[in-house]
Amino acid sequence: MYEAVTRGIRVRVEPQYVEDQSSPEEGHFFWVYTVTISNESKATVQLRSRVWRITNANGVTQEVRGPGVVGQTPVISPGESFSYTSGCPLETPSGIMVGSYQMQSNDGPLFDIAIPAFSLDSPFAPRSLN
Repeated sequence: MYEAVTRGIRVRVEPQYVEDQSSPEEGHFFWVYTVTISNESKATVQLRSRVWRITNANGVTQEVRGPGVVGQTPVISPGESFSYTSGCPLETPSGIMVGSYQMQSNDGPLFDIAIPAFSLDSPFAPRSLN
Protein backbone atom coordinates (compact mmCIF):
# COMPACT_ATOMS: atom_id res chain seq x y z
CA MET A 1 0.00 0.00 0.00
CA TYR A 2 1.18 3.53 -0.82
CA GLU A 3 0.19 6.62 1.15
CA ALA A 4 0.52 10.43 1.16
CA VAL A 5 -1.01 13.15 3.37
CA THR A 6 -1.52 16.74 2.21
CA ARG A 7 -3.38 19.37 4.25
CA GLY A 8 -5.02 16.69 6.37
CA ILE A 9 -6.24 14.65 3.38
CA ARG A 10 -4.81 11.11 3.33
CA VAL A 11 -4.60 9.27 0.00
CA ARG A 12 -3.96 5.50 0.07
CA VAL A 13 -3.45 3.47 -3.08
CA GLU A 14 -3.37 -0.29 -3.46
CA PRO A 15 -2.49 -1.55 -6.97
CA GLN A 16 -3.04 -5.11 -8.16
CA TYR A 17 -1.99 -6.84 -11.38
CA VAL A 18 -4.96 -8.47 -13.16
CA GLU A 19 -3.74 -11.61 -14.89
CA ASP A 20 -7.04 -12.56 -16.57
CA GLN A 21 -7.27 -9.13 -18.28
CA SER A 22 -3.64 -9.17 -19.39
CA SER A 23 -2.04 -10.75 -22.43
CA PRO A 24 1.76 -10.63 -22.00
CA GLU A 25 2.42 -12.37 -25.34
CA GLU A 26 0.57 -9.47 -27.03
CA GLY A 27 2.23 -6.76 -24.92
CA HIS A 28 -0.90 -6.00 -22.90
CA PHE A 29 -0.63 -5.74 -19.10
CA PHE A 30 -3.50 -4.55 -16.89
CA TRP A 31 -3.73 -3.35 -13.28
CA VAL A 32 -6.53 -2.17 -11.06
CA TYR A 33 -5.87 0.23 -8.23
CA THR A 34 -8.07 1.12 -5.30
CA VAL A 35 -7.79 4.63 -3.90
CA THR A 36 -9.10 5.67 -0.50
CA ILE A 37 -9.25 9.39 0.26
CA SER A 38 -9.70 10.09 3.98
CA ASN A 39 -10.50 13.55 5.27
CA GLU A 40 -8.54 14.02 8.50
CA SER A 41 -8.89 17.82 8.37
CA LYS A 42 -11.53 19.98 10.04
CA ALA A 43 -13.14 21.18 6.77
CA THR A 44 -15.46 19.49 4.30
CA VAL A 45 -13.72 19.07 0.93
CA GLN A 46 -14.81 18.23 -2.58
CA LEU A 47 -12.66 16.48 -5.16
CA ARG A 48 -12.85 18.58 -8.34
CA SER A 49 -10.31 17.06 -10.76
CA ARG A 50 -7.36 14.73 -11.15
CA VAL A 51 -4.02 14.58 -12.93
CA TRP A 52 -2.17 11.28 -13.45
CA ARG A 53 1.32 10.77 -14.89
CA ILE A 54 1.73 7.16 -16.01
CA THR A 55 5.23 6.04 -16.99
CA ASN A 56 5.84 2.63 -18.54
CA ALA A 57 9.00 0.54 -18.27
CA ASN A 58 10.39 2.17 -21.44
CA GLY A 59 10.19 5.62 -19.81
CA VAL A 60 7.24 6.77 -21.95
CA THR A 61 5.00 9.06 -19.88
CA GLN A 62 1.33 9.75 -20.52
CA GLU A 63 -0.59 12.47 -18.67
CA VAL A 64 -4.29 12.02 -17.97
CA ARG A 65 -6.41 14.95 -16.74
CA GLY A 66 -10.10 15.18 -16.06
CA PRO A 67 -12.92 16.19 -13.78
CA GLY A 68 -13.52 14.11 -10.66
CA VAL A 69 -12.84 10.40 -10.46
CA VAL A 70 -14.88 7.56 -11.99
CA GLY A 71 -17.55 10.07 -13.01
CA GLN A 72 -17.93 11.56 -9.52
CA THR A 73 -16.85 14.70 -7.66
CA PRO A 74 -17.29 13.41 -4.11
CA VAL A 75 -17.82 15.65 -1.09
CA ILE A 76 -15.90 14.28 1.90
CA SER A 77 -16.76 15.54 5.38
CA PRO A 78 -14.25 15.53 8.25
CA GLY A 79 -13.71 11.99 9.50
CA GLU A 80 -15.17 10.42 6.34
CA SER A 81 -13.55 8.57 3.44
CA PHE A 82 -14.27 7.95 -0.22
CA SER A 83 -12.95 4.90 -2.11
CA TYR A 84 -12.98 3.96 -5.75
CA THR A 85 -11.33 1.44 -8.05
CA SER A 86 -10.05 2.13 -11.54
CA GLY A 87 -7.69 0.48 -14.01
CA CYS A 88 -4.55 1.08 -16.02
CA PRO A 89 -3.35 -0.78 -19.12
CA LEU A 90 0.31 -0.71 -20.15
CA GLU A 91 2.27 -2.13 -23.07
CA THR A 92 5.15 -3.04 -20.73
CA PRO A 93 5.23 -5.44 -17.75
CA SER A 94 5.78 -2.63 -15.25
CA GLY A 95 5.38 1.09 -14.72
CA ILE A 96 4.77 3.87 -12.23
CA MET A 97 1.79 6.11 -11.58
CA VAL A 98 1.78 9.39 -9.64
CA GLY A 99 -0.52 12.36 -9.59
CA SER A 100 -2.64 14.85 -7.71
CA TYR A 101 -6.24 15.68 -6.97
CA GLN A 102 -7.54 19.21 -7.05
CA MET A 103 -9.74 19.78 -4.02
CA GLN A 104 -11.94 22.61 -2.82
CA SER A 105 -12.85 23.38 0.77
CA ASN A 106 -16.20 25.09 1.50
CA ASP A 107 -16.22 27.04 -1.80
CA GLY A 108 -12.73 28.36 -0.98
CA PRO A 109 -9.77 28.35 -3.34
CA LEU A 110 -8.76 25.15 -5.12
CA PHE A 111 -5.73 23.30 -3.75
CA ASP A 112 -3.77 20.23 -4.83
CA ILE A 113 -3.19 17.09 -2.77
CA ALA A 114 -0.61 14.46 -3.63
CA ILE A 115 -1.37 11.00 -4.91
CA PRO A 116 1.66 8.94 -3.87
CA ALA A 117 3.81 7.40 -6.59
CA PHE A 118 3.06 3.71 -6.84
CA SER A 119 4.56 0.85 -8.74
CA LEU A 120 2.75 -1.31 -11.29
CA ASP A 121 4.60 -4.63 -11.31
CA SER A 122 3.51 -7.78 -13.07
CA PRO A 123 5.00 -11.24 -12.56
CA PHE A 124 6.66 -10.66 -15.96
CA ALA A 125 8.64 -7.59 -14.81
CA PRO A 126 12.35 -8.12 -14.21
CA ARG A 127 13.26 -7.49 -10.58
CA SER A 128 16.23 -5.39 -9.49
CA LEU A 129 17.53 -4.42 -6.07
CA ASN A 130 18.34 -0.75 -5.54
